[in-house]
Amino acid sequence: MERQLMSKLVDWKSSRRKKPIILNGARQVGKTWLLKEFGARYFDNVAYVNFDNNKAMNLLFEEGYDSARLLTGLQAEAHERIVEGKTLIIFDEIQECPKALTSLKYFRENAPGQMIAAAGSLLGLAVHQGTGYPVGNVTTLDLYPLNFREFLDATDNQSLREIIDAADAAAVSAFSSKIISLLRQYYFVGGMPEAVLAFAESGVLDDARSIQNQILFDYRRDITKHLTVSETEYALAIWDSIPAHLGQENKKFIFGHIKEGARAKNYHSGITWLTEAGLAACVRRVSKPGAPLSAYVDESAFKLFALDVGLLGAMAGLCMSSVISGNQVFEEFKGALTEQFVCQQLISDCELRPFYWSAENSRGEIDFLVQDEDRIYPIEVKAAENLHSKSLRAFNEKYKGMNPRRFSLSGYRNESWMHNIPLFAIGNMKNWK
Repeated sequence: MERQLMSKLVDWKSSRRKKPIILNGARQVGKTWLLKEFGARYFDNVAYVNFDNNKAMNLLFEEGYDSARLLTGLQAEAHERIVEGKTLIIFDEIQECPKALTSLKYFRENAPGQMIAAAGSLLGLAVHQGTGYPVGNVTTLDLYPLNFREFLDATDNQSLREIIDAADAAAVSAFSSKIISLLRQYYFVGGMPEAVLAFAESGVLDDARSIQNQILFDYRRDITKHLTVSETEYALAIWDSIPAHLGQENKKFIFGHIKEGARAKNYHSGITWLTEAGLAACVRRVSKPGAPLSAYVDESAFKLFALDVGLLGAMAGLCMSSVISGNQVFEEFKGALTEQFVCQQLISDCELRPFYWSAENSRGEIDFLVQDEDRIYPIEVKAAENLHSKSLRAFNEKYKGMNPRRFSLSGYRNESWMHNIPLFAIGNMKNWK
């Protein structure tokens, strides 16, 4: 399957003054596959080293950062000759060997011609005493589950993806029913590569669900592996509460919904771990749509989304019949699946950081706000075809100079003050003028 991040890896390879590159992301989003595929396509050979439970490699890096010595050891481990500029060296599960992570700084300084790409998760939590993240000495890219456009490619619907990319309103309208049917499938299957592959090969939705359930089991095991007993209790409670929180009309995260009398201070570290691990996305409230949006964050109010719409459906026990019975799926859990989908696409496809806004003393709320350079987009998400946008209109009248967008099942339309964009075209939203 094709991943959009491949083009950035190719750009990295051709750059004149490159740094070692780190591919960060949650487990099982396809980091290892992407780097191996990149190596197979664009290099003479690949020297692959996995640091997970690898005592030999840990001992090698414990002895210091002499690049020549390390390269000799890496050749022996990978059973591949390393030729500068022609071999891609892959450090997999690099978080399991913090000194290998630190070594990237020394490779850049002492062996700048070597092409090193690392894959890891929990990197923000993996630094140990005597080691450090090589800030300024690496290029970092984030990999997420397949977005909807990648899903179309993976399910042999590339022509429909090309229609979306062209931003041709007439063509999109002509094929909207077919694309919406595929969007319903994506809501169920999601973007975890193994789940997408299982569905693409068999066409059976339940094949994807069995993969999702195994992934969720593995994630729970990861939480128990990396945290203390009390930390695990809090992190799992937060993780398990995500479907219920998103199923509320007001999707703001409320600690009291986890457990009666729950105190925020006990759960903050769990939220940090889940977001650093890539398992959840924290969307914070802003007090006003000023630039930059991050300067107006209200740290006390946020929404918590899962990393993948398919996994959210599996966590909530969404049944297959909900997907195939028309457009009801878009309204499941009071639009939770649709907001999850939009949040996921904003992050993974649009490469934007989402926030949200709510009025202090009224029910007015804007589902998401994102900033692209100097342009701020207030976003309203409509799970159904009811296109009344009172909050968005009032917000636009109060704060001038915004670029309002509404994502719905309706076709593209320009209402002078706001653009309505089909839900499935969100990844291409900046091309809709």
